Amino acid sequence: MVSMSLNSLKQIMRAMMDSSGFDRVLSKVEIVSAAPGKVVCEMKVEEEHTNRGGTLHGGMTATLVDVISTSAIMYSERGAPGVSVDMNITYMNAAKIGEDVLITAQVLKQGKTLAFATVDLTNKANGKMIAQGRHTKHLGG
Repeated sequence: MVSMSLNSLKQIMRAMMDSSGFDRVLSKVEIVSAAPGKVVCEMKVEEEHTNRGGTLHGGMTATLVDVISTSAIMYSERGAPGVSVDMNITYMNAAKIGEDVLITAQVLKQGKTLAFATVDLTNKANGKMIAQGRHTKHLGG
């Protein structure tokens, strides 16, 4: 049983994005769907998300992996965000301005103190993998 509603998850994401801190870079991210341990979001790449080459910035990709995987971990039985222990990202293809990116986070395993998640960023139009991230979080307890 998930301890948080989808509406609560959306409210938490909106509060993060509306803050004056770094998380406001996520203001264009929309939650498409959520199931226990899985969250799917979508974002159109805009100039503010890009590097000097005009493609999705690696740091933005890392932020998406971090935040969307944390959302999937929160949208589970434990409902706790935890703290990052390890995160890695493999960059495979560029995403250009105007392209829609699907961000799919899936919790692989959640134990007493650790949660493991994977995140796929894909081009919505052609299905090409842009990047894949893995995120390990310490949940406490």
